[in-house]
Amino acid sequence: MKLKHIDHIVLTVNSIDATCRFYSSVLGMKKETYGHEQHKTLVFENHRIKLQQQGTELAPHARKPTPGAMDMCLITDMEIDEVVTHVKLYGVQIEKGPIARTGGHGELVSIYIRDPDGNLLEIANYA
Repeated sequence: MKLKHIDHIVLTVNSIDATCRFYSSVLGMKKETYGHEQHKTLVFENHRIKLQQQGTELAPHARKPTPGAMDMCLITDMEIDEVVTHVKLYGVQIEKGPIARTGGHGELVSIYIRDPDGNLLEIANYA
């Protein structure tokens, strides 16, 4: 088998509203509603993060769907100093960085922040 790309990921959260506010305001993602169940998803470029509230997961799902259990790296074209200024405007604490890292396609400059559930988000750009 040869895989082509990831279609979407599913993020288990404590509050879909709080998650949508954070990801749309701080990270600029668009909130969309899909399906006859009116599920929420976060969209940027051609990527989707589907949201499920803990305790109301649709089967099948991860064995232990848990808020705050994900690490994710998101790539930006912004300079990291601009990213630092931007997230601080929203009162988001930077846990680490700017720091040099290695990503899937080479050298990165990254900062690390957390979303409302404590998921670790690496915001990076390729140097």
